Amino acid sequence: MKVKSFYSFLLLLLFTVNACSGGLTEGEKRDIEIFKRNRDSVVFISTRKNIIDYNTLTRYIVPKGSGSGFVWDKDGHIVTNYHVIEGASSATVKLHNGKSYNAYLVGFYKRRDIAVLKIAAPKEQLKPVKLGSSEELQVGQAVYAIGNPFGLDWTMTKGIVSALNRKVPSADGLLMSGAIQTDAAINPGNSGGVMLNSSGEVVGVNSAIYSPSGGSVGIGFAIPIDTVKRVVEKIIKFGKYIKPSIGIETDARMNRYLKETLGIKGVAVLGVIRGSDAESKGIEPAKFYMDGTVDFGDIIVGVDGKKVESIYDLDDILERKKIGSEVNLEILRGHKRLSVPIKLIGLDS
Repeated sequence: MKVKSFYSFLLLLLFTVNACSGGLTEGEKRDIEIFKRNRDSVVFISTRKNIIDYNTLTRYIVPKGSGSGFVWDKDGHIVTNYHVIEGASSATVKLHNGKSYNAYLVGFYKRRDIAVLKIAAPKEQLKPVKLGSSEELQVGQAVYAIGNPFGLDWTMTKGIVSALNRKVPSADGLLMSGAIQTDAAINPGNSGGVMLNSSGEVVGVNSAIYSPSGGSVGIGFAIPIDTVKRVVEKIIKFGKYIKPSIGIETDARMNRYLKETLGIKGVAVLGVIRGSDAESKGIEPAKFYMDGTVDFGDIIVGVDGKKVESIYDLDDILERKKIGSEVNLEILRGHKRLSVPIKLIGLDS
């Protein structure tokens, strides 16, 4: 073939190089690399449940469900969603090499839909994920989801961060704030899998979808990895999640009543834990009378200068604090607005 000009020759050369590389764009190469780098860190989780036939007193073990998870460290800790293993009697973790291991539950935190399992796999078979940060995520940023949708193992989908700080239902029936919304296809079975940024770092744990049909409609949610880090580290250390608390008892229904009857947005103190700093500082709980009336005591409206309008706001602020540290409570007591320093205690979740 006769090349008519230098430019024609250059175009031909570029076409040949591109063809030899399989016609992949730089973006496609990056996507493939992200999948290859993280595939071996994602696991397939299958659960079983014990069933008893009370007529014959025969015990059966039946499949319950399946989901995803990922390798947290070389010690065999596996992170997943709580709802993946909820109600199960036993669980099996299948690694990238096809080998399966019985898992035991280390601990969980229903409020954030996080659970930690552990398997006795050789360290050389375990490839922990590379953790990123969710603090600086932006709407429009590319993200990738790897998991096992509908039991189809090691599947990757791609999308963007559609929104931040969404509130979605959690396993304890309350709302879980701070969720990442994405249009990357997330389906049943993806739960517990990883959400990655374009650097291949984990920025979230895929948790839920909004779908009238049960399949993906482009609205999926993930738990921010910064939240997951705080929870998982405590579960591994204590075998359960110990949350920072100001030493009070609350109820979301009472807060709704407070807002509807008095028009006050805040967290009503329903009880004070004995021995807490809240007790020693004289925090006043609500009083309930036989005729059904309520005399509200202290109402928390702020912590460290941040507005508190609900239990979710309070939880979000306190989760970022350390047990034993001091916070400044802003409370309404009748018509007075007070500021009270309170030392945080640890409570079982």
